[in-house]
Amino acid sequence: MSPPSSRAQARRQRSLVISLTIVIVVAVASLAGVLAARWSPRLGLDLNGGLSVIYKPAHKVSQTDLNQTVTILTDRVNGLGVSGATVGTQGGDIIVQVPGVKNGQQILKTIGQTAQLYFRPALCGAPPFVGKSSKATKPASAPLPACPATSQLTEANLGVVPAAGTTFHENTVPTDPVLADYPSTSPTKDLRTKTVLLPEIPGAGQYTRYLLGPAALTGHAVAHAVAQQTQLGRWVVSYTLTAKGSPAWDKLAQTYFHQIIAIELDGQVYSAPIIQPGQSAFSSFDGKGEISGHLTETQAKTLALAMQFGSLPVRLIPQTTETVSPTLGHSALVAGLGAGLAGLLLVLLYTIVYYRLLGIVVFSGLAVTGALLWVIISALGHTSVAPSFDLAGVTGVIVSIGITVDSYIVYFERLKDETRAGRTVRTSVDRGFASAWRTVLAADTVSFGAAVVLFFVAVGAVKGFAFFLGLSTLMDVFMTYFFTRPLVVLLGRNERLAGAGRMGIARGLAVSSEPGPA
Repeated sequence: MSPPSSRAQARRQRSLVISLTIVIVVAVASLAGVLAARWSPRLGLDLNGGLSVIYKPAHKVSQTDLNQTVTILTDRVNGLGVSGATVGTQGGDIIVQVPGVKNGQQILKTIGQTAQLYFRPALCGAPPFVGKSSKATKPASAPLPACPATSQLTEANLGVVPAAGTTFHENTVPTDPVLADYPSTSPTKDLRTKTVLLPEIPGAGQYTRYLLGPAALTGHAVAHAVAQQTQLGRWVVSYTLTAKGSPAWDKLAQTYFHQIIAIELDGQVYSAPIIQPGQSAFSSFDGKGEISGHLTETQAKTLALAMQFGSLPVRLIPQTTETVSPTLGHSALVAGLGAGLAGLLLVLLYTIVYYRLLGIVVFSGLAVTGALLWVIISALGHTSVAPSFDLAGVTGVIVSIGITVDSYIVYFERLKDETRAGRTVRTSVDRGFASAWRTVLAADTVSFGAAVVLFFVAVGAVKGFAFFLGLSTLMDVFMTYFFTRPLVVLLGRNERLAGAGRMGIARGLAVSSEPGPA
């Protein structure tokens, strides 16, 4: 029967083998899975190309309003499921960057316009604009006329009569023909306190255009909104109102009961519903409602997105919109990676020459670390959690390689200290790691803390640098304990590998492999 110490050593030997095996298997299996799924890192604007737009506030705003605008736009980007897009400020401007997307223009249109949602009472319907060719055409600055009594969308003119279930009957109120000579109000003139003439999106209501009164409510009254399909397959937007918005909406709905309230966004009427047409008397909405009409999936989701994240506190005017070519960034990436790989190769050659077999540990450790980082970064590229992998991120990873190599050097030098004290390689690997682990953990903690602070304080590309530096630093802690430690201990306990041969560990540590004090 084996003595207790022998059984303990055997159990510890197995635990080291298991730890090493699990890391290698996870790295190989996950890398194979990512390659089979054809996943790759979500490249940033400078590497993958894309669209970049700069918005300028229409008027001077406070920094608080500017920050709120950035927050809302960022939420909208994330709500669209666009990974890698960034929203930030530069001076008094707002910069939106959307890398590697084919429908970037549509995305920017959705998130970057004024996106101010208004609930306006519909005064009357208007025919299409006749165009500038007509002699009667009015300039855009001309004041809008009042609706004639026969065209007003009042309760009396609409004559809503509830029928069985949720159906109803209404009168067809004629449009005001005079409005055909008036152009639609431009989005920049779509002010909350003004009467406006706005077109509808196709199928939103029964009129091509609407003359609308001042907004009685804004999108700030909406707490939550979601686009969904009914059992009949029609797209609707279900919404929940805020604590303050609920009574305000009830007051508005009661005032315009059996009349039309237009829901407009960025100078377009998305829906023009009649208030509770299936009821004979007004009743509270209890903080919930539904916007229906002939909405397409895209229209419903766009409207729900704007309602969900609220109105922007400032109107934005696009200054520049450009398509960014990845050519320049790709050239810089190739040059940077070439230099990084050349430097890494020199480091690996040096460690092999200097530390002999322990240099192979560095090589294999960096290979496994690289595989795991590729898997993690590729997986994060399919979420909105991580910044896009741009040149700054590449720099963060390259810098982390130096931190990782430093961890190996710290461990190896502690082994040297132990062997110089007269201990053998076999007895030094455990003691050396215990001493080195404290140093590695302290250094990586400082590096990770700096990356965290930089991530939350910095903006733009620097956040990407900080994120990937922090990620790589955490990976170094994991690899040092679960890969480097068991591998070096197992090699050091193998008498043949730890021997004084040309590539032996003892030769790399410049010590004898003969037994010494424990």
